Amino acid sequence: MTEPYPSPPPHPSRRGTLRAAGAGALLLGLGLTGCRSAVSASAYRAEDGGPRRGGTVTVAINSDFTPALLFSQSSQALQNRLLFNTLTRYDDALRPHPELATSWTYAKDGRSITLRLRDDVTYHDGRRFTADDVIFAVRNLQDPQRAAQLRATAAAVTGFEKRGDHELVLKLAHPVTNLFDLFEFMIIPDRRTVDQAVTGRTLNGTGPFRLKKWSPGAGLSLTRNDRYFKPGRPYLDVVELRVIPQAEALISSLRSGQSQLSYQVPGKSIRTVRDNPDLVVTTYDTGAGASYLGVNTTIPPFDDKTVRQALAWAVDRERILEQSLGGYGLASAAPWPKSSPAYTEANRTHYTHDPARARRLLKSAGHSRLTAPLLHLDSPESTAIAEAVQYDLRQVGVHVTLQPTDPATGQKKLISQGMPALWTMDHGFAQIHPATLAVSAYPFNEAKNTSKYRSRHYTKVVREAWTAAGASTARQHALAQRVSDVLLDEAFLIDLVVQGSVQVASAELHGATLNKFFYLDLDDAYLV
Repeated sequence: MTEPYPSPPPHPSRRGTLRAAGAGALLLGLGLTGCRSAVSASAYRAEDGGPRRGGTVTVAINSDFTPALLFSQSSQALQNRLLFNTLTRYDDALRPHPELATSWTYAKDGRSITLRLRDDVTYHDGRRFTADDVIFAVRNLQDPQRAAQLRATAAAVTGFEKRGDHELVLKLAHPVTNLFDLFEFMIIPDRRTVDQAVTGRTLNGTGPFRLKKWSPGAGLSLTRNDRYFKPGRPYLDVVELRVIPQAEALISSLRSGQSQLSYQVPGKSIRTVRDNPDLVVTTYDTGAGASYLGVNTTIPPFDDKTVRQALAWAVDRERILEQSLGGYGLASAAPWPKSSPAYTEANRTHYTHDPARARRLLKSAGHSRLTAPLLHLDSPESTAIAEAVQYDLRQVGVHVTLQPTDPATGQKKLISQGMPALWTMDHGFAQIHPATLAVSAYPFNEAKNTSKYRSRHYTKVVREAWTAAGASTARQHALAQRVSDVLLDEAFLIDLVVQGSVQVASAELHGATLNKFFYLDLDDAYLV
């Protein structure tokens, strides 16, 4: 099922205020969107008498909060929406709904947007939220030190006009098709303590929970924010994010009731929990990011796209899906999940497993045997994928040596373009507006990507897709396809599998959701 593009920005001939209905609606996010919707908390009221106040939920996570990456999209972003709010929230069809912004109006030429903001919001320390906080949040993401993937979109905001404390005009360098991706991604931090936030000392937000304690290596302890602007929310008193790096121990904590929620049970381990009557396993078809093989295009012979295409034909994606991910996901040569408006079956199957073809391409490029390092994250699932890639490449004469690394180091190398010839990791950003992938995600960024790939043609097609605000749906699909064409032909990043998103929760927990950037939302969550 292919979802429509976001409704904003509207066609320049349509000017008006866009008011989203249902500000309290539970929206679904990265891995929890698309053709199937999770059940909102209100749906449980007929069954169990309604949400109940109180209780502690422990969320099992496999890696610790990394303060330095607070403003970057990473696997450590789960806690962001518990502590902070964003301006808007997407629904399944990528339509924005209010959060800290109550409504918005585009200028006729698409070069500015007026935001009306809530006037009843305070930070955890009691300070009132105002338009100055939104201005700071945008400028904060424009700061290269924050290493924010949506920096390019934030940088398209070139000016601000305050109209009191709760109305703000953002002036844009050009029409921006993915502006609401920025609003979904951009947490609104306290401008006075942001330097303490990126060290983990203070996390002063407007969100439903307050930071009680961060224990490096062990996790975060959060308590209910009694000042939260949503009446009666949150229902829970305490949320613990507990670091359990070993998959077996994480699963054991869920089965024993020590943890009530996790999104990080490996796909191949789902069978160990899905028949447990005390646990509810929910899967969704939009994916939780994608696993890929990255290529450093400045290191010979990988500067030759024929060699890169050979690698793309060499990998058995279906086997990786079954053996490494337990069948939860979608074998795909393109980054897009099925819920993306950029998804096509032709893109998904552009490269299939054809080792003979891979060997012919290598021979045509003058190679019969190659050697290279292959960096990967030191986790069971990532290691399994790297080992599968290693095996497949060996069959066509490419011998790679595995280089395991920890997630924080891997993320730093990704950002700094410090990767070796080959690496395997996961990427996000394919679940939102297609332009965002190529202007924001480190592996794909047309201006500066981890593969160090640059092309005037790539820049041209990405910029056209990014600035085509008001274009028809057919035109936007065509522009997205041009981006896909470059990605598939140049193969500087070789997608393998769109990972399946799996939520494992205690049967006693209801109402947990994620936003599009894998921020956990427990506003309406409760225990029975």
